[in-house]
Amino acid sequence: MNHQTVSTELAIPTHRFTVRLSATRRGARLARRLATQQLDAWGWPYDSDSSRTAALLVAELAANAITHGRVPGRDFRLGLTVVPPGVLRVEVSDARRDCVLPAPGELGSLPLDSEGGRGLILVDALAADWGTDPSDPVLKTVWCSIALGPSVTGTPRVTGPSPT
Repeated sequence: MNHQTVSTELAIPTHRFTVRLSATRRGARLARRLATQQLDAWGWPYDSDSSRTAALLVAELAANAITHGRVPGRDFRLGLTVVPPGVLRVEVSDARRDCVLPAPGELGSLPLDSEGGRGLILVDALAADWGTDPSDPVLKTVWCSIALGPSVTGTPRVTGPSPT
């Protein structure tokens, strides 16, 4: 297991990006592309390890949202937050609050022939920490955190307004 607690609760974010996307395969693919585009704009280029790891994590959480958390007519939400000293928190929220995920410690006990749960093993391996946020009474939010490597410029590149 690769768990170390990365606290993002008290730190003031240096960057924040949020977007709602259709709960379709196209929406999940767009989530991954938007995440890497946003990280590039903030100083972590497409070909960096940080961007590649974030892309995999966003792809998995978005795929789960459209596969297991989809409610017809409802979108899912992608959120990216960078907090000092360079921790990226990825949040994907969907409309299926009733869909229960295994806890991080339960992933090793999944049966080999189970039809789901393998993607969360990937999240568990790549993320410093992950879990669910039960604070919203309507949405289920799955989050993960990774430590970002140093940005190329040291400061974010300004490319225009970012949706929040």
